[in-house]
Amino acid sequence: MNIFRSHDPNAAEVVKISEGQLFLVRSESVRGGRECIYNDAMATIRRVPSMDHTFELVITRVYEDGDQELLEDEEETDEERVFLICEELEFRVSATSDNDPTFVWRDLQGDEDELYEFVAPGTNEPTRAFFETCMYRAMYERKYRTSADNTQDSDLQEFIWQPPAAKKSKTKASRKASASKSKEAPEEEVATTSTSTPASPTAKKVLSKESDPSMPSIFAEQAELYLWDRQSGMFVNQGDVIARVAKNLAGGQYEYWLEASAEQGQVFAHKISSEMNQRLAQHVLSFTWNNITDAGQANSWCLRFDSAEAYEAFKKAFTQASWEGLNQIPWAKAKYEDQAYVMSSNEDVEMRDVEDEEDDEEAVAGELDKSDDEEEEEYPDEDEDVPAMPKGRNKQLTVGFKGDRSYVVRDDKIGVFSHTGQNQVKYYASISNLATPQGKSFSPKHVMLHDQDTKMILMNPSNPHSLFNLDIERGKVVEEWKVHEDITVDHIAPDNKFAQKTTEQTVVGISHNALFRVDPRVSGAKMVDSQYKQYVSKNKFSGVATTAEGKLAVASEKGDIRLFDAIGKNAKTALPPLGDPIVGIDVTANGRWIVATTKTYLLLIDTLIGEGRYTGQLGFDRSFPANAKPIPRRLQLRAEHVAYMDHSVSFTPARFNMGEDTEENAIVTSTGQYVVAWDFAKVKKGQLDKYEIKKYDQFVVQDSFKFGDDKEIIVALQNDVLAINKKNLKRPTRASLAPAGGRSRSSIVNTPY
Repeated sequence: MNIFRSHDPNAAEVVKISEGQLFLVRSESVRGGRECIYNDAMATIRRVPSMDHTFELVITRVYEDGDQELLEDEEETDEERVFLICEELEFRVSATSDNDPTFVWRDLQGDEDELYEFVAPGTNEPTRAFFETCMYRAMYERKYRTSADNTQDSDLQEFIWQPPAAKKSKTKASRKASASKSKEAPEEEVATTSTSTPASPTAKKVLSKESDPSMPSIFAEQAELYLWDRQSGMFVNQGDVIARVAKNLAGGQYEYWLEASAEQGQVFAHKISSEMNQRLAQHVLSFTWNNITDAGQANSWCLRFDSAEAYEAFKKAFTQASWEGLNQIPWAKAKYEDQAYVMSSNEDVEMRDVEDEEDDEEAVAGELDKSDDEEEEEYPDEDEDVPAMPKGRNKQLTVGFKGDRSYVVRDDKIGVFSHTGQNQVKYYASISNLATPQGKSFSPKHVMLHDQDTKMILMNPSNPHSLFNLDIERGKVVEEWKVHEDITVDHIAPDNKFAQKTTEQTVVGISHNALFRVDPRVSGAKMVDSQYKQYVSKNKFSGVATTAEGKLAVASEKGDIRLFDAIGKNAKTALPPLGDPIVGIDVTANGRWIVATTKTYLLLIDTLIGEGRYTGQLGFDRSFPANAKPIPRRLQLRAEHVAYMDHSVSFTPARFNMGEDTEENAIVTSTGQYVVAWDFAKVKKGQLDKYEIKKYDQFVVQDSFKFGDDKEIIVALQNDVLAINKKNLKRPTRASLAPAGGRSRSSIVNTPY
């Protein structure tokens, strides 16, 4: 019986049982029992559109009418569980005492005695047999990398599970005890179940794992190699290879390369670095990454391993190689709990396929047309009486908390823009010829609004020991605050997240190894001696952010993050570095979540302590137990999407939306010509690739949500400033990543940061 041929070969869904219950069954005597996971659920076998011959078993929770609305705001809603269909599942069928059919498989992420069981009352025998045979055919396709259209029932015998005690038996009785067979199978075939590999022209050929002595391997296993095809929107199989993580002895002790070789020789060799934008996906045992060619073209590659063991070994080897390359010390010297923290940052989460919900061409074209119409409102009419912006290129953006103003730095000038409503900004005026009180002009390296938006604190790159107070109403620098003769001010932050709205005078500053408070009201040096914390080592601090209560998160170029409850004390929590420099950090008002920006990914951290003596408190107030540090989550662009963008990723500092009465529900950043926003509610549920994107024809310098608004985003391009509504960002597709045409003023640029 040809199970798959009766379906659209491009359809995601192969077969579905719409009613049932999902249980987690523990057979071991101490913990024996059945736990109901979903009381109402459906079971679906679906193909992974971007990977040939790969299928998933998906169990989805079914809600009663009205339940879905009640659960929409829950952070931890568990809606479905996804399992890669493979031999390791040990899939089998059975029946309850009431003779209801059940489907049973191993929990590969749990203990050996844990099984999942889907009970399907009311499912008739033809449907049960159809579903079972689809599972075996999916296993066949995964193993032999060929269609199951022409398979016979005898070809599927090896996938029918048998109990361990009966595996050597080929009797009819042992066959019946383990699993049922679809009705077309003759009884004689059932009696001759075999675990030997059927004759198949597509059976895998074992490749040699020998490596070049000059580049010894710390990992070498056979895998399937795929390359993303832009036209078809799919990964195309390039054949079997030996994938290696190899040390390049000529490049130094900590230089590693990812290599692949086939019978013909080496296929590629890519140096392991953060530029790879790598992603591990356990549910399909795959590893995807980008490689930028010498010509500037971004390619997306994928390795898929044959077993969970090979995948886990690769994950460990690649993580070690990447960490050593970034930190320049041996992996073995890291503490065990730090190693676990780093490894957890690569743990898989639920991922969707790139084009699994893609609209047809007419729908995409309609969306593009609609988007173009919406963009018309983003700009004032050309003949409107608008003063000319000062010459130069935009370098920084800061959004006001009061008065509906945004400010953009251009060399020694600051452009002032008013928010006119309806997602529009209008150039209002400029503050020109920024200079010290002594008359020496300068271009600020960083600016921060202060004292109810009446002042702006400027950092002068040629005088890092001082801060400069700009009176916005007068348009003039009126004070120099000399902080300390020996300590530089490298970064600043408000006393608390909303201090900008108040008359609070003090600000927080950091140098490369010190955290301190600056108070312009004190005489002499403005640093407050009693609120000063310096580290002996060179920590290379690179950013600081404050909560609504004034607690602090400090990041570094090494990639570590420290959490303080107050200045002048030791950090309550020190999170170890992954190794990538952090270029920006933000924190939610309540301190629960931190987003740290690196060049190629955002690092999201939940500071809530989940176990131990201080369960329920935040890492700002108490230390995490050594064996229970938070699991850092990476927010990054999918390698397939980067392939359409044709340049490497370089994120600007990411920001939550913010407002005193506004809950954070979005994260916005940019890279190159693209504004990127994540749905924070979905991210907290583990859907880390739920982002939307918008392309412009200039590079984006910086972007930030309007204060108190979770929809309007202020965007500074190199030569323009505009406001967009978050709904105008689109799900990443080939059309939205590389749209044709567009007005010249609505473009985004390659960020200089």
